[in-house]
Amino acid sequence: MNELLKNIKITINEGIYLKDPESSNLGKRIIQDGIVLIDELGFDNFTFKKLGERIGSNESSIYRYFENKHKLLVYLTSWYWGWKEYQLVFATINMKDTSEKLNKAIEILTREVEQDQLFSHINEVALNKIVVNEYSKSYLTKEVDDENKEGYFVIYKRLSGRLKELISDVNSDYQYPASLASTILSGSLHQHFLKDHFKSLTDCSASTTPTQYFIHLTTNLLNS
Repeated sequence: MNELLKNIKITINEGIYLKDPESSNLGKRIIQDGIVLIDELGFDNFTFKKLGERIGSNESSIYRYFENKHKLLVYLTSWYWGWKEYQLVFATINMKDTSEKLNKAIEILTREVEQDQLFSHINEVALNKIVVNEYSKSYLTKEVDDENKEGYFVIYKRLSGRLKELISDVNSDYQYPASLASTILSGSLHQHFLKDHFKSLTDCSASTTPTQYFIHLTTNLLNS
């Protein structure tokens, strides 16, 4: 099983990058150190020049992989949601009870992130921080409709669709499964942000997790 899992690859829309970063050691360094640097500096202060200096390569070599830093952010966040989707599918594939399956999915999508040894060049903990703090910058742009048409956000939408189906499996009469699914995904990021920065605006804390909140919220909505 472990050997099989080692061959898993998160597939990203080819339109997001110019050259697949998974195809070379330099590309993997761009991803690996790009995650660390964005986490350290924040996306606004991050530049390809700074990344080039960090990895000991010309700035121009990074542009052979990504047109700009926005595309790199879209790539990284797409990879993150693809990783979450893989975890969700793998953990729930043999579960029969619909409520148990939904709760497991919510747990996977809302829990604290731990390092995944299957992807050695990806720091998932740092990437999670980037998604919590910066994900909205990948779609709050003038180009969002065009990029959506090009499939830049297909993984996120597919993941939300999976969650929507799990919600409907529990209660097929519930009128707002798509809205609830997207609320759980985006709301989880927001609750983690509030927990770390605006503690008075959330009930989530070290003892009450976003996972507990969203399972409570979903259970009460679907059973009402």
